[in-house]
Amino acid sequence: MASLSKKFLAELIGTFFLVFVGTGSVVVDTLISRTVNPKLVGIGMVGGFAEWFGVSLAFGIAVIIFIYAVGRISGAHFNPAVTLGLLSTGNISGKDSVVYIIAQLIGAVIGSICIYFCFGPTSATVAALGATYPASNISFIQATVAELIGTFLLVFVVMGVAVDKKAEPGFAGVAIGLTVAAAIFVLGPITGGSINPARTFGPYLIDSLVGGGNLWNYLLIYIIGPIVGGILGALTYKGLATGTEECDIE
Repeated sequence: MASLSKKFLAELIGTFFLVFVGTGSVVVDTLISRTVNPKLVGIGMVGGFAEWFGVSLAFGIAVIIFIYAVGRISGAHFNPAVTLGLLSTGNISGKDSVVYIIAQLIGAVIGSICIYFCFGPTSATVAALGATYPASNISFIQATVAELIGTFLLVFVVMGVAVDKKAEPGFAGVAIGLTVAAAIFVLGPITGGSINPARTFGPYLIDSLVGGGNLWNYLLIYIIGPIVGGILGALTYKGLATGTEECDIE
C-alpha cells in the first residue's frame, strides 16, 4: 500500500493535469472564439455544440489517463467532492481525506498558474483561466442544483465501477472519464460544468491574483452543489448495494 505522502503527490499531479488540460481547453476555445468575434468574452458566452464537446472531451480524457496512471496509488479522486463522498461511506479515513483535498487544491492552483504562464495575460483577461461561472439567465439555486446533479452522477458511477469490489475490473477509468465528459457537456452552458470544487478554486484564485477578474461571489455554487451531490451519490449507491450478493461495499 502506498504511503500517505505518495498518495498526496498522486492526487496533486492528477488534479494538476486535470486542470491544466481541461481548463486549458476552455482557454484555447475562448481565445479562438475571440479572434472570430472580439465581443465574446468567455466560453459561457459561446456555448455551442462544438465548443462544449471539445471541452468535455478534454476533461474526460484527462480523467481516464490519470485514473490508469495513478489510480493504484491514491484511488485517483482528483476532486474534493469524490473524496468527501467516499468519506461519507467510510471508504477513506478522515486524515487521508484532509490530505487528499489539500493536494487537490494545490494541484488545481499550480495548474492554473501554468495556464497563465503558457498562454499569457489574455488567458486571464479574456478567458478567466477557464473559470466556471453560471450563465446570465441562471439563478444561484438553478446552478447549485445543476452542479449537485452532475456530481451525484459522477460519484454514483465512481462507487459502482471503482469502489465496489465486485465491479468489472479494468473499466473504471473509461466509465468515470466518460461520465465526467457527459456531465460537463450537459452542464457546461448552464454552470460551466465544474462538478469539482478544486477545478473551480484554482482558476478563481489565480485569475483574481493576476487581475483577470473577481468571480468569488459564485464560489458557493461550486462548493455546495458538488459536495452535497457527491455525498448523496455515494450514500445512494451504498444504500442500493448493501445486502446484495453482486455488490461488495465496505
